[in-house]
Amino acid sequence: MKFKNPLLVVSDLEKSKQFYKKVLGLRVVMDFGANVTLTGGVALQTEETWLTFIHAQKDELYFGNKTTELYFEEEHFDSFIQKLNALPNIDFVHHEFEHRWGQRVVRFYDPDKHIIEVGEKLNSVCLRFLKNGLSKNEIAIRMEVPLMLVEKWVHETAHFS
Repeated sequence: MKFKNPLLVVSDLEKSKQFYKKVLGLRVVMDFGANVTLTGGVALQTEETWLTFIHAQKDELYFGNKTTELYFEEEHFDSFIQKLNALPNIDFVHHEFEHRWGQRVVRFYDPDKHIIEVGEKLNSVCLRFLKNGLSKNEIAIRMEVPLMLVEKWVHETAHFS
């Protein structure tokens, strides 16, 4: 068995496609009318067809239940935050904050109250700490990751610089 992709039920497919394109830069890669697959594997399904698939009534669907999220990582986190803050009508779960391991994140809702999290790429967190003078060992402790992973991130960055 192979997991294929998450599926979000949406009340307005066109509005959701535009949101994911404008805010996260996702594109439609497959369009089946009532269902689209976006880059990254996220699928959007119209509420009407979903109700027929699961043999349910509209009042049985609950948007905004805060039990799931789509998680994205962004290498250029500061630029993304600037872009996000400039967009009108973004409904934030919370604005940018830093987790105890140093990763900065922001959470907001899509048009149907699905939670979207965008986090700073972990290797970017590592490099930020390195630039701020932490040793590799201190970074591993701060980020709660094995030293071997910190060394890999530093090596990869040095290799591509």
